[in-house]
Amino acid sequence: MILTVTLNTALDVTYHVPRLLPHASHRVRDVRERPGGKGVNVARVLAALGHGVTVTGFAGGPHGEVLRTSLAEAPGVADALVPCAGNTRRTVAVVDASTGDTTQFNEPGPAISSVEWTRFQARYQELLGTARAVALCGSLPPGLPVGAYAVLVRAARAAGVPVLLDTGGEALRRGVAARPDLIKPNAVELAELTGSREPLPATLAARRRGAHAVVASLGPAGLLAATPEGTWQAAPPRALSGNPTGAGDSAVAGLLSALAEGLDWPERLTRAVALSAATVQAPAAGEFDPRTYEELRGSVKVTSGQPD
Repeated sequence: MILTVTLNTALDVTYHVPRLLPHASHRVRDVRERPGGKGVNVARVLAALGHGVTVTGFAGGPHGEVLRTSLAEAPGVADALVPCAGNTRRTVAVVDASTGDTTQFNEPGPAISSVEWTRFQARYQELLGTARAVALCGSLPPGLPVGAYAVLVRAARAAGVPVLLDTGGEALRRGVAARPDLIKPNAVELAELTGSREPLPATLAARRRGAHAVVASLGPAGLLAATPEGTWQAAPPRALSGNPTGAGDSAVAGLLSALAEGLDWPERLTRAVALSAATVQAPAAGEFDPRTYEELRGSVKVTSGQPD
């Protein structure tokens, strides 16, 4: 079983409009509602790849009930979410059909009490006993300590479970110091962590801060990896238009599934880039276009640098 942790789950709402204009009313052509949060998106992609996956984190209130009801309909995904008193947040994505661009609105999430945090840690420890790998994903809801992910990284390492961390800001800074097996920041998160806007020096600097390996998302340019075995850059053969929401989550799923299968770094990066690009062609986060994925798997370009 692969375990994904989403401390700040969300009920994702996607609006499709003909054209998004400020200070205007809009007629929505299509509305989609589904369980979300980065780790939930990762879990759905992992399940589509054929992996058994369990989702944990917090869910509460009316939005949490809708999320869990929808999650129960997701094939291959087991629900181990921990109840909380607050109402699960919503995220609203507005897709502009005229440009293909997406505008995102993310609510902060429910306040988590110290009792709820303690209850979650006990559940997490139980789940680690049967996990082959774990992904810690997304923002922290209000009320949790900024070092929450560092606590969870240390618990996974103590249990001998490979752990991937995908977050940002101070939560990433604290989490890296706990020495996760892999982090996957985007360019902005990487610059905030290291102070460098040059991708390669920044990925190497992130490794020196404690991460065993670093895979940085470079948007349409693909992924840059710094590992003990060396550095690689992987890029799709062409730019793809569509909705980029969830593309980074699919990259995490690709990296985590390949890690669990024992694949080497070029194969991990190929899978991650192909999944990420195929997600741009899908209607919502947590999905990917299978035809695009199969096509790109054979054409992702992976170039190697020198071992660092």
